[in-house]
Amino acid sequence: MSGNSEWNRRGDGVLANTYARMSATMVRGSGCILVDADDREYLDFVAGIAVCNLGHCHPAVTAAICAQAGKLVHVSNLYHSQPQIELAELLVANTFAQRVFFCNSGAEANEAAIKLARKAGPVGKHEIISLSGSFHGRTLATLAATGQTRFHQGFAPLPQGFVHAPFGDIEGLENLIGPATCAVLCEPLQGESGVRPLTTEYLKAIRQLCDHHRLLLIFDEIQVGMGRTGTLLAHEQLGVVPDILTLAKGLANGLPMGAMLAREEVAAAFTPGSHATTFGGNPVVAAAALATARTILAPNFLSTVRARGRYLADGLAQLVRRYPAKLEEVRGRGLIQGLVLREEFRPAGLSIIKHLFAQGLLLSFAGGTTLRFLPPLVVSAAEIDRALLLVAAAFSELLSS
Repeated sequence: MSGNSEWNRRGDGVLANTYARMSATMVRGSGCILVDADDREYLDFVAGIAVCNLGHCHPAVTAAICAQAGKLVHVSNLYHSQPQIELAELLVANTFAQRVFFCNSGAEANEAAIKLARKAGPVGKHEIISLSGSFHGRTLATLAATGQTRFHQGFAPLPQGFVHAPFGDIEGLENLIGPATCAVLCEPLQGESGVRPLTTEYLKAIRQLCDHHRLLLIFDEIQVGMGRTGTLLAHEQLGVVPDILTLAKGLANGLPMGAMLAREEVAAAFTPGSHATTFGGNPVVAAAALATARTILAPNFLSTVRARGRYLADGLAQLVRRYPAKLEEVRGRGLIQGLVLREEFRPAGLSIIKHLFAQGLLLSFAGGTTLRFLPPLVVSAAEIDRALLLVAAAFSELLSS
């Protein structure tokens, strides 16, 4: 088998130049460990960007994929399939929702939520308010909903019907509500802009505004759902219930799947032909997601995630105390944690990521401000300790001046 340099050369010759990839071609993985084509191991605290919540090649998920692939790989949504039904039943039984629409990605899930919000409301109400700093996808509509202008550059004109409220400013959000407003779309925790949790008070105030103005509330839990924050869905910890919710990323532990969940009376606006997808709820992907959800919902799993999250957050807080001139704060919930660099050190963020990559630790840099920690939910305390040691060593070397 060829090594990294040969695979990287071949990839650079044929793949669209849309990613600044690291110089490794990953060939296998197990749990929290990835191995590249040069047989070098990495401790993975990216997890496919919050996708491999059960780690790489989890036995239950692998077994479900193999078993289903031997029975039925695909069937049109003109017919029912067993894994899709079982997965929908499990999600309905463990969430606020009564209806589920399956698709193939987070962007598609948010597209479905946008379409449903417009269709479920009175005629003429089409505008959706999202928040500055939000990220909702790469399609034109979800890009328009995304409250970060850096993602908009080069793609004008974007679809109309989206406005962005200042983050954390409930009065600013209320001032944007007009006669055309049909919904508010937000993440309980913004992952891509630097791991920024929305407070319980802020989300409750948004819910109250939606109720008062008869707007739908949509939660985008694509990055923070499926156990990432220590509960199946992040909003469960906050005492605020949406009307529509979107999932993807960790839903099928690495296979492409998205889902839109909704209350019965809202979902009723979708009728045959109003929305569809060829591959959504594919039997193999649904079988993987079913195994993933059952594992996450098993006794003691989520309590362990919460304990590991506290352990990681405490370790990161120690780093903040050790380097107060370089580090601003730790923020996050469960096993999505952010270590925020002070403003003058933020230009070094990508250098830190590259240094850690060379040392065998995979992290990402979010929002140009924050080292983002997204380990698989099966991460051990020993693996967290190892990651913290590597990060501390990187700070000592790179931020010593």
